Amino acid sequence: MPKLSKSLPKYRKHRGSGQAVVTLCGRDHYLGPHGTKASKHEYDRLIIEWLTAGRPSAQSPEPGDITISELIAAYLRYANGYYRRNGESTGYVERLKPTLRILRETYGRTFVADFRPVAIESLQTRMIGLGHSRMYVNQSISKLKRIFRWGVTKEMVRIEVLQRIQTVPCLKKGRTEARETLPVQPVDDAIVEATLERLPRVVADMVRLQRLTGGRPQDIYNLRPCEVDTSGDVWLYRPGMHKTEYRGRDRIVMIGPKAQDVLRPYLLRNKEACCFSPRESETKRRQAQHEQRKTSLSCGNKPGANRKRHPKRAAGDKYNKDSYCRAIHRACDKAGIEKWSPNRLRHSAATEIRQRFGLEAAQVFLGHADVTQIYAERDLALAVRVAKEVG
Repeated sequence: MPKLSKSLPKYRKHRGSGQAVVTLCGRDHYLGPHGTKASKHEYDRLIIEWLTAGRPSAQSPEPGDITISELIAAYLRYANGYYRRNGESTGYVERLKPTLRILRETYGRTFVADFRPVAIESLQTRMIGLGHSRMYVNQSISKLKRIFRWGVTKEMVRIEVLQRIQTVPCLKKGRTEARETLPVQPVDDAIVEATLERLPRVVADMVRLQRLTGGRPQDIYNLRPCEVDTSGDVWLYRPGMHKTEYRGRDRIVMIGPKAQDVLRPYLLRNKEACCFSPRESETKRRQAQHEQRKTSLSCGNKPGANRKRHPKRAAGDKYNKDSYCRAIHRACDKAGIEKWSPNRLRHSAATEIRQRFGLEAAQVFLGHADVTQIYAERDLALAVRVAKEVG
């Protein structure tokens, strides 16, 4: 049966019985006497359920009659559409795929109804054997349980299966062979300075801005001029996308005088464009190389001549988590120092502010979710004062 991609199944009259009927997933649903309000309400209800299920062209199988591989495929179709923000993937599906690969390789042909708690324990053991940390294993198993919970809501998994696997506890510290991870530590300012000397100018300014504001990496590479209020002594940056956006929470990043000096040149562009562009950074890098050129222009390649017409990879308009981190790691290799991630800059800012102004000031300045909303006005004033002195 062809899948209806735009039109809706018709409300029809069954001549033999005089009832209204609609065909969904190859099955006729009788709605009551044709033309009555009750039959039309029943039609609307069935159509809404059919649309919510994603316009299926065939009747859904009974719960438990599908395999784990089929459940994974159905969940990925849902997750690829749900975990998106402003048309872009949030990265959740990409982080989930390694765990799904292990599940599919181990239990892909197993029927959902036959999935037992011992299977969860087996997955935990296999992940530990692959060298994953205790925290990573617990997070991965939690995501797998979420898939089965979603399957229950879609009537693809019996609730007894979910109840069984939820009895498996997470791995406890000191009671497992899984390795423990160290907490994220602040990065020393001397190491940051050594890295800055080897970074392209655009990425170096990103690092400086993040260190001064205590922002998260995504707060920096997603920054746009239209999101920055420059009317006060301390600029207020309200990210359009941030970590707790889906919970309905607001986020304000304070930009003090030092950070303003770093950011100001990048605000002179399209208000909707990202301030920090890989394409702009690459252009400046090539320009600097050209200025240091020793060979005469009459000899060797001219600027832009030694370029592929259709390269497989080209610099984009904005950085992401991976490209920002890679740029820092390359600079660390050039400087001959230990690699560090941009997340540690936020911890450095938190440590400095806590030592100078106290715990509450650090929580307010960094926008921690556990800060009460009752004192929002007082907290904002405190954050502004900290930004004037620190950032």
